[in-house]
This record gives sequence, C-alpha cells and structure tokens, in this order.
Amino acid sequence: MFSICLHEYAHAITALKCGDDTAASQGHLSLNPAIQMGGMSILFLFLIGIAWGAVPVNESRMRHRLHPALVAFAGPLSNLILCALFALAWTAIHTMAPQLDHAKYFLGIGSLVNGTLFCLNMLPIPPLDGWTVLAGFVPRMKHLSPQVLQNISFLLIALMLFGALRFVSKGGEVISGFFYTVFGYVARLFLQ
Repeated sequence: MFSICLHEYAHAITALKCGDDTAASQGHLSLNPAIQMGGMSILFLFLIGIAWGAVPVNESRMRHRLHPALVAFAGPLSNLILCALFALAWTAIHTMAPQLDHAKYFLGIGSLVNGTLFCLNMLPIPPLDGWTVLAGFVPRMKHLSPQVLQNISFLLIALMLFGALRFVSKGGEVISGFFYTVFGYVARLFLQ
C-alpha cells in the first residue's frame, strides 16, 4: 500500500514541477491510500492481492513535450528507489544483526515487491506507465483508437489473471538481487 501511494505521489509531485497542478489541486500530494488508491483498489488488495492507483494529469498544461513521459517514469522510479533502500536496509541488518530474521524477511519482501512493481509498471502496455514513457518518444502511439487501447488493457488483465506475467516477478528478483549484490560487496569492503 505504501509503495503504491509513494508511486502515485511521485507522479503528482513531478506533474506539478512540470507545470500541471491537476493532481495537486485534487489532493494527490499525499500518501493517503484513500486518495491515491481509492476504496475499490484497497478492497481488491485485501481480497486478491492486486491493487492500483491513479493520479489525474493534464498533459496540455505541461511545459515540454517529454514532460508526460517524465511524469509517467517518476512512479516506477520511486519503486526502484524503494527496492534499493529496502535492499540496503536488509544488507545493514544482515551485516550488523544477522539474527533479526523477521526484519530481514520484511525488508526482503519490500525490495522484491518494489522491484516487481518497477518491472510491471514499465511494461509498454496501456494503462501502465511504460506505455506513456514510450509514447513520449514515439508520438504515434498516442493516436491509437480507444478501442485498440481497451483491447490491449483487457489483454494485460487476462495475462495477469492467468499467470503469464510471472516473468515480471522474475525481473523484480533480478533487480533486488542486483542491489543485494552491490550493497553486500560494499559492506564487505568496509568490514575488511
């Protein structure tokens, strides 16, 4: 829940910095799950473990044509940073207090979940952020019909429901593993 709320907050604050105050004026400069996720998303999170958030943006208010891509990338970037921070905290505890297994387990889950959220959100499939990031560099993508976009979105939901996107969680494992490796190496350097 925290990761989703921070992800959406990152979209909102970046949009504001790019000239669009739509999200800010609607209260999205907040980590409040009721605002960032909404009741239906929170319910789905507790029932089936799937959740989402949504921050309203108005691309016409942004000052540069690449700002929508920057705003879209800000959310996944926040997950990547959280993935690294959880891995850093795990490494610190593993190095200084390795007996704290529950803390390491929690931090390991945090790193994996945020690495997975980064990979998932960077898929170039609407309505995911990767679509908007890529569309910033391939403007023709913005001109697809609503029906085509809806069909792609339904395909994404079907893939998620039938487990075909397991490779996304593998990507999360690779990313969090990379951070564990880097931070572990640095910790060993300092302890020698």
